[in-house]
Amino acid sequence: MFAVSTGSAQASYCGDGKTVTFAGIDWESGAFITEVMKTILSEGYGCAVDAIPGNSVTLEQATANNDVQIFAEEWIGRSDVWNNAAAAGQVVSVGKTFVGASEGWYVPAYMVKGDTTRGIAPTAPKLETVEQLKDPAIVKLFTDPEEPSKGRFLNCPSGWTCEGVNTAKLQAYKLTDDYVNFRPGTGTALDAAISAAYLRGEPILFYYWTPTAIMGKYDLVQLKEPAYDEACWTELTSATGKRDRGCAFPAVEVAYGLNADFAKAAPEIVEMLEKATFPLAEVNASLAYMVDEKADAEAAAKRFLATRGDVWGGWVPAEARAKIEAAVKEAAVK
Repeated sequence: MFAVSTGSAQASYCGDGKTVTFAGIDWESGAFITEVMKTILSEGYGCAVDAIPGNSVTLEQATANNDVQIFAEEWIGRSDVWNNAAAAGQVVSVGKTFVGASEGWYVPAYMVKGDTTRGIAPTAPKLETVEQLKDPAIVKLFTDPEEPSKGRFLNCPSGWTCEGVNTAKLQAYKLTDDYVNFRPGTGTALDAAISAAYLRGEPILFYYWTPTAIMGKYDLVQLKEPAYDEACWTELTSATGKRDRGCAFPAVEVAYGLNADFAKAAPEIVEMLEKATFPLAEVNASLAYMVDEKADAEAAAKRFLATRGDVWGGWVPAEARAKIEAAVKEAAVK
């Protein structure tokens, strides 16, 4: 916890023209939350704000180096880069971006239960666990179009922290001989592949997480894994760890990741972030809005700020709230 001196952040950090640079996270929830925070700081606190693009590992290192000050959706404990930077005192986690999130390996529910409204019969009615993915009949359901002798596992894009964890899990579960570890180029490509298969009623095996529009729009089944334990997880998340057994993802802790020097220099911003917990339902609703209305993260952030003052209003002082509300109202008029 950092000592807070009300008003000092504006005077000592934003007041002298320094820019608060955010990690330009490219997954839906991270992009949305980043835009909300950029608007709060620029309109409510008078900060110059910016964001730089990159994959999560690169942006975590940039936060450690103070090239980035705020990583708005840091999944704590998932990355060697972040863990090492935290141990070295280069970064700190502040607040809880949201709570109640989860992640794992999924298949469409119609594969297990069928979907009578769409005329889809269940193709894997007994599929419940990751262990069953070794069954040749199950592998065949997920045939990779480029390597038909194997199934396809749809991983995260390369450079995302989850991509390394899922790759380690494929090795630990001894699935690498049976499945192509397919990494889409972007988060958008990942979503597009899932949506296309789901709308066509086709089998697909993939990693996903909440909060997301995908999880809100589609009926999915999470495959069971052996229970999480710390020793297993330590090996899976280390680049040099053993791959002799797999286990479930741990309970999710998502926080604002800050450069440590920035956190000390900007206590008023830290105070705001410590309060800024997004309800999971609100994030899912905003992400669904982005998909349904083909809106970008900036538009969704403005909509959230304009309509959900009851959620975010308590995060900031009254003066800042008034400035933010005036700014988003003006933007809506334009």
